[in-house]
Amino acid sequence: MHKIRPLIAISTVLLFAIAAVSLAPDRAFGNPPPLSSSAKASAKSVISGWPEASRKAANDMIAKYGEPAATTPSMLVWNNEGDWQEIIVYRDAVPHNFPKQHNDVLEGEIAFKVPADKFDDLAEFDGSLIIERTSGTLAARCDSEPMNYLALNLASEIVNDRISVDDARDTYAQIAKDYAAGKKHPYTQGFQFDVAGLNETRDPDSAIIG
Repeated sequence: MHKIRPLIAISTVLLFAIAAVSLAPDRAFGNPPPLSSSAKASAKSVISGWPEASRKAANDMIAKYGEPAATTPSMLVWNNEGDWQEIIVYRDAVPHNFPKQHNDVLEGEIAFKVPADKFDDLAEFDGSLIIERTSGTLAARCDSEPMNYLALNLASEIVNDRISVDDARDTYAQIAKDYAAGKKHPYTQGFQFDVAGLNETRDPDSAIIG
């Protein structure tokens, strides 16, 4: 009997080890277990307490593009949706008075090369445009996707010397006013130019230190 007990003990340990691996394979191999459905916060639940403008923009993007790629308490993020490199809805708004008072909560980014000598023109046209020369992107931030389309279409016109800054601002204001009245200009429905790829728009600059 004394010789059998160690074998029984060893067998019991092995059975427990096998059961542990079977019931929790992720734990056994050092990976965290998958989250339960109750632990996964949906975008809808995250935005339920957001301000109205942010919540509306988020619901519009969810309806059009589905669940975001990333969700945090203060933003939702989509990547590579259509011509957009990135779409971000922010919980915390930035007040903006052009062309009328509204809250900037929705950012849309595309691949777009802005020549350095056009930076000032775009800044004068719309202070909610975001230019990144190195990454080769241009983004607009407003309260809706149609207004972001509008801003970026007019930015393209400015960059290509087809419209002056003052005329672009006047055009933006008129089209935005018409849109609010139910008239949808093509500039609010999508890009009226061919959107390039990042490989065409990035500018890593030049090294000046050996």
